[in-house]
Amino acid sequence: MHLRALAFGLFALFSLSACAQSDFYFKGDYRFTHADTLRGSLRPERTCYDVTFYGLDIRIDPEARSVHGFVDIAFTVVAPASRLQIDLDERMELKRIELDGKRRLAWDREGSAVFVRTPLLHAGAQHVLRVYYGGKPRVAPYAPWQGGFVWEKDRNGKPWVGVACEGDGASLWWPNKDHLSDEPDSAAITVEVPRGLMCVANGRLRRVDTLPSGWTRFHWFVSYPINNYNITVNIGDYAHFHDRWVASDGDSLDLDYYVLRYNLDRAKAHFRQVHGVLSCFEKYFGKYPFWNDGYALVETPYLGMEHQGAIAYGNRYLRGYLGGMIPPDMDWDYIIVHETGHEWFGNCLSVADLAEMWIHESFTTYMESVYVECRYGYDDAVRYLQGQRRMIANEEPILGPMGVNWEDWRGSDHYFKGAWVLHTLRHAIGDDELWWHLLKSFYQQHACSIVSTDDFVQHVQALTGRDWSAFFEQYLHWPSLPVFEWHLERVTGQWQLAYRWQADVAGFDMPLWVESGGRKIRLQPRTGTWQRTILPDKEFRIPTELFLIETRKVR
Repeated sequence: MHLRALAFGLFALFSLSACAQSDFYFKGDYRFTHADTLRGSLRPERTCYDVTFYGLDIRIDPEARSVHGFVDIAFTVVAPASRLQIDLDERMELKRIELDGKRRLAWDREGSAVFVRTPLLHAGAQHVLRVYYGGKPRVAPYAPWQGGFVWEKDRNGKPWVGVACEGDGASLWWPNKDHLSDEPDSAAITVEVPRGLMCVANGRLRRVDTLPSGWTRFHWFVSYPINNYNITVNIGDYAHFHDRWVASDGDSLDLDYYVLRYNLDRAKAHFRQVHGVLSCFEKYFGKYPFWNDGYALVETPYLGMEHQGAIAYGNRYLRGYLGGMIPPDMDWDYIIVHETGHEWFGNCLSVADLAEMWIHESFTTYMESVYVECRYGYDDAVRYLQGQRRMIANEEPILGPMGVNWEDWRGSDHYFKGAWVLHTLRHAIGDDELWWHLLKSFYQQHACSIVSTDDFVQHVQALTGRDWSAFFEQYLHWPSLPVFEWHLERVTGQWQLAYRWQADVAGFDMPLWVESGGRKIRLQPRTGTWQRTILPDKEFRIPTELFLIETRKVR
């Protein structure tokens, strides 16, 4: 999702539930509810089965603001079970649940958690739950930061509908096993909308049916694994145009654009930049990951969201972030760059718990600077990151609490600070060839799979031959920054720099360098232990534009 921080100070993005104090639980400094644990934890009712396919077959009525239909959940039994957990927002009505099209099942409900009672299911068996449901899904209080449906009208008075639910969960509007650890291998999205409107979902459009009822049915199919929150629908009076992008190996990728009819000419000019964005990301990370499904941008009544293969675009055809955010001498669309970056990190390479969303958001935020470096050069990439540094709050750890559906970060450090952690790591390693190989190989080795923070830490250590565990513990588990303490001494006619780290992690020993006398002097400070080096002269500089640290002169 695009950055949360720009909305701070303008809107109250988070509000506390009206639950009584006894309904809240605490984990460290974090506060969450019983409902959060039901949504965020891997209970036996979830781990006992693996979803392989979702088939949504629904009707969306913009005038009634309603969704009705059914969802097929195909799954393989992992462990013997007679009780399965699925999820559906309590605003939505569960009407009927069937097993394999034959047997009606009973269920118990705890708010949005639904516990389906089944006959004994044996490990290795494959089954299908069909879940009939309907109702008026939550209207997004402030999409995409606070999720739900957005029911708008375009300037011609025609319905213009979208949905965004990252963090809140796909179960806001359709029944599913709503946990990041379980992605289906594929999905079908069949949607009926009033005639005269188009529905754009993920993947490939396979067929359009004109129904006698005066409605139109759109059949979309996703042939890759997909996060539940990435499954989307967009409804409007869309005009469609097509383009192709050619990769370095000569293969061509379908580019499809769906925009409000009166924005067609503007979009055709503005979206030409997609070619350069895809070329840069291919250079540093590899080919676009969802090749067979194609790439699409869909104009939405909210700012943006990384919906896989159907990226929500609402930046009004402006440079930067609604005209700002990027340096005035640069000209590129922030939403196109950021949300396209998510196709690699977040959509293809995903995490299993919201606590580790930095791998989605920090890596994609860093990809913005990668794009700048690709297009403008290294110095401009550093300048771009420096512009984001003021967004770093250092109020809480980048990693959140595991096992609860928690995404209430007070700021955006899992975007900006995390990007600066990668920027810092690059320069601490001090070998750009190795750095780019490290990033690309990490992505390619884990493409279209679930990863963890530890996977990245182990990858970095294996490729560099160095222990970086203290580095990651300091930057990801602690809110405060390491402090480079120093003082100068005159010893036998030479200037001697004394230095050490002051950090929360006792073993923190990140290397860095200082610049003096036209030279870079690489240092290996340790926590709490003074070390010394001779400088060419009294003047020296600590390159804080390359390292996320604080500095302090002592004595």
